[in-house]
Amino acid sequence: MLEITTRKVAQIILMARELTRAEGELRAFIENLNEDEAISLVALMWIGRGTFGADELEEAKTTARDEADHPTADYLLGTPHLSDHLENGLDALGLSAGEDEDDLIRGG
Repeated sequence: MLEITTRKVAQIILMARELTRAEGELRAFIENLNEDEAISLVALMWIGRGTFGADELEEAKTTARDEADHPTADYLLGTPHLSDHLENGLDALGLSAGEDEDDLIRGG
């Protein structure tokens, strides 16, 4: 089970798509996540890029927790195609941030 809401993931996806304009905001948003949310976010990104399968979510979270040796924001912002990996990870888990993204774009 992910310990981060799809709405928060949607916010991160939207900011990551506009990284040149929203890097500071994205960094602050990630830094304000609690530890479980940050671990789930890294695990989700790994699933989305194929490092782990959807059925390995708990293993991915354990690995993310065990290997966390520098700030999550630094790690994720240094990951090419972050928004794509997060969307792919949600898809692999049978989740979607589409409605949340649409709501956020509309200002909701």
